Amino acid sequence: MITAAKKVSQVVTHMGIAYVLAYAVTGSAVFSGLAVLVEPVINVILLPFHEAAWARLRRDADNARSRLATLAAEKLSQTGLHAGVAFGVMYVATGSAAMGGIAALLEPVCNVLVLPLHDRLWDGLERNMQNRLLPSGI
Repeated sequence: MITAAKKVSQVVTHMGIAYVLAYAVTGSAVFSGLAVLVEPVINVILLPFHEAAWARLRRDADNARSRLATLAAEKLSQTGLHAGVAFGVMYVATGSAAMGGIAALLEPVCNVLVLPLHDRLWDGLERNMQNRLLPSGI
């Protein structure tokens, strides 16, 4: 249940970021609404595959330095994924490569900054729920 709530919350967070940025760039509620419906859903669908691939690469790293380099590369790759999706959605919505470029620069930065905070919040909530369910004598 907590996993489903977390995923819904991720979608809502993506939607909020997408709407605010699209509206700031275009001034159009219609284009912003399109971004809200399409862009976050694409990212939420692609992100688990991205995370699984990078988890395998991190697991295969044979020392701390390699693991750190892999983590840094993963974050750059995640930013690129978000940028590509943001560009594509805004380009399709507006027909403007300039608008797509602005969205590609702003949207992934916001998501890469906000979503780890979101995930930490949910991880803390999950730990608190688990602690409440455990008997106090254990």
